[in-house]
This record gives sequence, structure tokens and C-alpha cells, in this order.
Amino acid sequence: MIHLAFDIGGTFTDFVLHDEATGRAWFLKVPSTPRSPEEAVLSGTDAILRQAGLALADVETVLHATTVATNAIIERKGAHVGLVTTEGFRDVVIIGRQKRYETYDLYIDKPAPLLRRRHVYEVRERISHTGEVLTPIDTASVDAAIDALCAAKHDAVAVSLLHSYANPRHERAIRDRILGRAPHVSVSLSSDVSPKFREYERTNTTVANAYIKPLVGRYVERLQGALAERGYRRDLLIMQSSGGLMTPELVRNHPIRIVESGPAAGVLMCAGVGRQEGFDQVVTFDMGGTTAKLGAVDDGQPAIAPSFEVDPVRYKKGSGLPISAPALELIEIGAGGGSIVRAEAGMITVGPQSAGSEPGPACYGRGGSEATVTDANVVLGYLDPGYFNGGAMPLDGAAAKRAVSQALAEPLGIGVGEAAWGAHLIATKNMEHAMRLVSVEQGRDPRKCVLVAFGGAGPLHAARLARQIGIPTVIVPLGAGVGSAVGLLQAERRFDVSVTRILRLDEASDATIAAIYAGLQDQAERELGHLGGGGIRWSRYAYMRYAGQGFEIQVDLPEGDIGPCYARRAAAAFHAAYARKHRWSETTAAVEAVDWTLVATVPTARRGTIRLAGAVAGGGAGRQSVRQAWFPEAGGYVATQVVDRQALTERGGIVGPAIVEDPDCTAIVLPGQTARISPAGNLRIEIASAGGCA
Repeated sequence: MIHLAFDIGGTFTDFVLHDEATGRAWFLKVPSTPRSPEEAVLSGTDAILRQAGLALADVETVLHATTVATNAIIERKGAHVGLVTTEGFRDVVIIGRQKRYETYDLYIDKPAPLLRRRHVYEVRERISHTGEVLTPIDTASVDAAIDALCAAKHDAVAVSLLHSYANPRHERAIRDRILGRAPHVSVSLSSDVSPKFREYERTNTTVANAYIKPLVGRYVERLQGALAERGYRRDLLIMQSSGGLMTPELVRNHPIRIVESGPAAGVLMCAGVGRQEGFDQVVTFDMGGTTAKLGAVDDGQPAIAPSFEVDPVRYKKGSGLPISAPALELIEIGAGGGSIVRAEAGMITVGPQSAGSEPGPACYGRGGSEATVTDANVVLGYLDPGYFNGGAMPLDGAAAKRAVSQALAEPLGIGVGEAAWGAHLIATKNMEHAMRLVSVEQGRDPRKCVLVAFGGAGPLHAARLARQIGIPTVIVPLGAGVGSAVGLLQAERRFDVSVTRILRLDEASDATIAAIYAGLQDQAERELGHLGGGGIRWSRYAYMRYAGQGFEIQVDLPEGDIGPCYARRAAAAFHAAYARKHRWSETTAAVEAVDWTLVATVPTARRGTIRLAGAVAGGGAGRQSVRQAWFPEAGGYVATQVVDRQALTERGGIVGPAIVEDPDCTAIVLPGQTARISPAGNLRIEIASAGGCA
């Protein structure tokens, strides 16, 4: 079977075409088209099919990861949305949380909500946290809210009532009344989107879902139509933030689940590479054109977080819009190849602003004039201007040097090489801080992990980053430059359903837990008609804490029937998970479960290994040369061996300083480090020792 996977990023759209029977794969990178993302998708699809000599009708499955939902929120280009909420709670999304993401900054910007206060409408009703109706719904107040919604001409509405996670009856009544009056309006209920406690996070998640729902629906419809016009009649599956695939029908109803679509696919790829190389503990490092994203794989499984943030201020935790939906655990910073570098107050700063794909870095020759990390890497000799993107996209080395000189060297009174090195070093230091957050500060020992680096720029920085943090091995997988697209090939169809029910496990009955999961299964089965595929595999997890704590950890629950002693077994699972995460647990303390989750997965047969069949522009195999590249360990610019990845297979290994080139990415091997191709086809760089990078 033939599978086509593509990932839309901020700078490039990446493609992988994979022949499952032979293992052959074709890779392609094309510049993204932010104003109309499907343009890059369709032009890239045509190009990669021409390379392989295939037609779209030959493709069995199309797999897609996208930033459409993310960009709509960040750029505030979603629907004209209104919110219906319980009387007295109009300002929940305006006030947010009391905690400040910068304690001592008196001028911080709060996350800007996706709607104005005048577009929040109150209704008279009240439900308790146990689901008891305290105040019946007042239909007159509902009709008044609908009158205001219609007068304001909202094309999307979010309904988030107090404690509706415990009883959705009132929300559903409001939805039915809205659609009876205005059937063209898109309605999102918090009891469907995020039936969890914590009013601000739940309400904001529902508003965000409503905000992007019309736009995502139109995008998916356009993409499906364009593929159908080219003869494609089979499955289109879209990546969720949690690492599973969804059908377009589910995406239209739950677009909030695809906000972190692309990064999630990359983490799946890293988990697969870890399995290939015999590593269960993996730190993932994805550096593209706009941002760098770091994640983790624990015991062979990607770490999942119950929530994440969108559009953070300066990438500070707590500064973005909270989304209460499952997502692979990631830390994102504004340090990509396109991140703009400047001299400010006698220092070099990197990002978070990015040149993106339009106009892009100065070296792209598309009208960009500001210096970026990519321009610095060209000046340092790390990138070959004639072989960028496999030669399909030549770079302007003179423009890169001019931009770095004007932005950094002249204001700081230093040489161009030193200025470019400073930009590269600061970008790496920023990522080092983020890597410590995802490893050491989460109880992970870097010395016991492997770093899997991917993205167009990740392998350029990975060896130095690993040396700084103490990770002994870096793996650059085959197809690293299109890693998120490769990860799509390893994903399974998946749908998660959750609900908040706060229970102390020493007081809860096994029958209560069984009833919770019976209700979740009923809810999931209503959606599974859209999931498609064969038999369903069910799994459970919950978010738990010691009674009295404010936040929870994820705990995988015992499989099988929920029978006698299940609550006790769940508590034991929590103690073990807590000890793994925090190196301590108190087995006599009371345990409280908060959120309960059921996962429905359609198992997918592994699509086999990938063997390179063609590349962006072909013709790279066997290239070997020497060029000047900057390595401060060796005193600056030194003659550096440059080896094509396929040639390295024949040589058996290489000792740095060296540059290993792929059509889709370039890897740097520092002096004293060794690199070789593993039996699985991945580039392995052994880090000689931890130490300074200057």
C-alpha cells in the first residue's frame, strides 16, 4: 500500500510518500503558503507523486498534520464568537487566573481572550458540582441571550455553564434552542469539548473550539474537495495533539484537538526511532523554521499532558491561552531557523519573532533583509548554499553575510564570523534552558536518555545541545528534515473521552468507577462511527493527586474488568507513578482521582521501515568535500570534512569536526565526537564528554 503524509509548518510543508510493500520512501520540502495552506499541500503532492511515478489514485491513505487551527488562534482570524454562560460568571474568560507568569514585572500582558466582554451572555440556571439542579433553567433568559446573539450576528457560539461537566442537561437545552432559532450558527458545548472542572480553562477551551470550528471546517472541506478532484477517494486522516489520528468528521466537531497537530507527529516518530535503537527514555528535539519544540518519551511511550497553552507571551509558561485537552507534553520556544537575531543593549538576542516563509531569512532571496539563525548558519559554513533543501532552493550566501554584518557585527564591533557564532550559541543556549525544563525539572536524568533530533534545523544544533545537557547519544533519523511527516506514518486512529469526577479512592466504591467508565464508553461509541477502521482497543488513565494537592499527574489504570479491589489497585498505580516522577511517595496518604479518561484506539499494523528511494532534488549520494566551517574548539574557521549521509554508510564512521548532509537537513559533528550509520539506518552521534561550548 502507498501512504502519503504531509505536515504544514510555519516555514515549510513537509511530505513523505511511503511504499509499504518495499519500504521505499520519497521526501520533499516546499515553502508553506500561510494565506492558503492547501496551495502548498497540492503543489507538493503533485511534485512528490511525479518523483515516484505515481498518481494520487494509487495512494491508499493520506495522513495530515496542520497548523491551521494554531495559526487561526495566534493571528486572531477565527469566527465572530459569542459565549453563553451562567449568570454571575460573565467575566471568567476576562479575569483568567490570578497567578502572574512574571512575578516582578508590573507591565506584563495578560493573554488576550478570543472574544470581547460584550459578547458574553448570561442565563439564569445553576447546577452543583455533583450534578444536582439547584436553579432550573430560565427559558426567558435563554431567549434574551439568543436575541442578543442574533443581533450581534455571531457565526459561532460557545456554551459553558457552571459545573456542566457533572450534568450537561442545561447546556444541551440551550444548544437545541439556539439551533431552533439560528440553525446556521456553529455551537460548541463545554460538556462535549472539555467536560472537566476548572472553569477558566474549560470555558476558554470551549470558546477556542467555537472560534476555530468554522474556519477548520472550511479548510478540511476545501482540502477534501481538491484531493477528490485529483482522483483521491479514500481516507484522509488528521493528526491530533494527543498523537492519534482523527477523521475529518471528528475534526469538524472537535477542531481544538488538532491545535498541536504537527509537533505531536514528530514525537511519535522519535518514539519509533527510540524503539529501533533500543532506547526507552528519549528527549525529542524538533527545530524548524519558526520554533523549537522539545518533548519526552518515557518507557517507550510519549508523555501526555492534560492541557497546554496557545499563543504564550514570549513563550513563558502561564502566559498563553489554556486549552484543557490532551496533548503530547511539549515545550515550545521561539528559536527556529527563521528566528530574527538582533543586537540590543550590547547583547545578541534571538527571536521570538520569525521571518517565516514569507519573506523568510535574507539568504532565501525573497525580499527578507533581517538576519536570522539560518543566515548565521550559512555564514558559519554549516549550510551549503548550493545544496539547501537538496539543491531545490539555493541560498544567497552574500545576502546572509551582509545581513549578519549589519544586524550584529557592525553594532557590536566584532567580526562577521564571531557575530554569526554568537547568534548560533544564543539560540542553542535558549534551547538548552528549555531542554532542562523538559528533562531535569521533570525528574528525567539526561544521562540515561537519548536525544532524537529532527526538523530542518534540529540536527545543526543537536550535538552541542546534548553535550551541554549531558546526553550521551544523539540520533538523527532518516528523513529527519521531514520528521513530523514521517511520524504520521506511525500513528493510529484514536479518540479520547474524559470527565471530571473527584473521588477519594479510599472512600470510592469499585461500582462508582465502573459506572464512570461505562458512561465514557457510551459517549465514545457515539463518536466511533466516524473513527472508522476495525476492532477497538480500549485503555484507561486518570489524573490523580494526594488529597489536598492542587495539581495532578497522569496514571495509567489497570486493564481488564473493573471489579473488586479496583480502587485499591488504582491507588497503588498512583503511588508507583508518583515515585517515578518525584522520586518519593507516601503510600499511607489518601489519594484523590480528579479526571477519568477512556481511550479508543483502532490498531494499525506497523507500516514497515523506511528506505530512501528519492529526495528533494536527487543526486546527492556520494558527495564528499571540504569547506571552511566555524568550530571554536578548533580556533574558529577550520577545514571541515563534508560527507553525504549515504556515503557515510560505506565509510563506516567519521570523527568530528564534520558535517553530514542529507537533502532535507544537515547534521553537525563536533571535534572529538564520532558519527556512524546504525543498522536501522539512523545517524548516531556519540558525544565525547560534557563541557562548555565556547
